[in-house]
Amino acid sequence: MKRILPSPWLSLALYLTWLLLNQSLEAAHLLFGGMLAIVAPLLARPLQPHGYARIHRPLALLRLLGRASIEALRSCFNVSRIILFARPEGLNSQFIRIPLDMRSPHGLALLCGIINMTPGTVWVEVLPDPHELVLHVFDLHDAGWWIDTIKTHYERPLMAIFEGQTA
Repeated sequence: MKRILPSPWLSLALYLTWLLLNQSLEAAHLLFGGMLAIVAPLLARPLQPHGYARIHRPLALLRLLGRASIEALRSCFNVSRIILFARPEGLNSQFIRIPLDMRSPHGLALLCGIINMTPGTVWVEVLPDPHELVLHVFDLHDAGWWIDTIKTHYERPLMAIFEGQTA
């Protein structure tokens, strides 16, 4: 079964997305959506060097995405306020290093997406030897707050989701 459907949840999501985008349950759409749901994950398999992600705690993933969305919205207002009303000489743009315990490439990829989705922050790189994340913050006031936020609000839930550890 894994040879035909390497990721059944991805296939189901593709199938439902196809039907929702077409807003039709005609036979042609049902058949083409089914074909797409089977063929696309098979063609994408070589692009997944670590295999498909295994999600250990799906509800934690939903909570994490909700928290990240709220944080992105809050940050959007803060960055807009800074750009419109703050004086440039008052900005404190800096790079900070955050030690990481997470090793899952899927978790690191999602952390990268969350950080880059948040206005005012940019994921720069992961230093392999000390396994630290280098992060650029547009207006840094408290590096300790950033380290604590990334570690507790993002890294710990991601480790629970992708590595099966307790959050």
